[in-house]
Amino acid sequence: MTGEDALAERDRDGEDGEDDTEQPGAEAAGAEPELELDPGSPEGPGSPEGSGPTEQEGGVAEATAAPGAGALDLVAAERDEYLDALRRLQADFENFRKRTARQQAETFDRASEAVIERLLPALDALDLALAHAGEKGEPPTDLEVAFAQIGNLLRDVLAKEGLERIDSTGVAFDPTVHDAVAHVPAGEEDGVATDVSGPAVVETLRTGYRLKGRVLRPAMVKVRA
Repeated sequence: MTGEDALAERDRDGEDGEDDTEQPGAEAAGAEPELELDPGSPEGPGSPEGSGPTEQEGGVAEATAAPGAGALDLVAAERDEYLDALRRLQADFENFRKRTARQQAETFDRASEAVIERLLPALDALDLALAHAGEKGEPPTDLEVAFAQIGNLLRDVLAKEGLERIDSTGVAFDPTVHDAVAHVPAGEEDGVATDVSGPAVVETLRTGYRLKGRVLRPAMVKVRA
């Protein structure tokens, strides 16, 4: 073999070596890599894409729902607080209204009581005048009739305001409505008949009065001991 043949054969061997080294690269360039999928992933076998939320999406949903529930509880608590405050305010106003009405009624009663108490001496004077006129044993004059009518009208007006006389003569002595200013021994009642065995009123010296069930002025009486 000559030197030229040896060079040609070496050149052919070099070309064959280049083809062998380039073939794996060509296969790598022409083939697509295969991707291995996790069976437990949403896109793996048995789990089609988009079939359910991921763990990250579920966590976001729970985080979003939790603040909403807390806000609802806060609103409900504020509502209950406002309702309780409203109920307390309504109860306070109702108590204030009743208390004000009671105080107004008491003020009116005290004012009317003071006026009526000042009119009692006028009633006493009318009673004395009519009693004196009846002791004469003569027919009443026109003036006496007029006094009697005035006295009756005044008593009717005061009776509508709650004034009433205290009946005393012939009843048992009651220290809550009677003011004893004189005593007489038993058997000296001057003909006053009474069925009371104990102390009894035998004479009324000044008429007593009640105003709306409460003693305005006790009767001044003479009591049998």
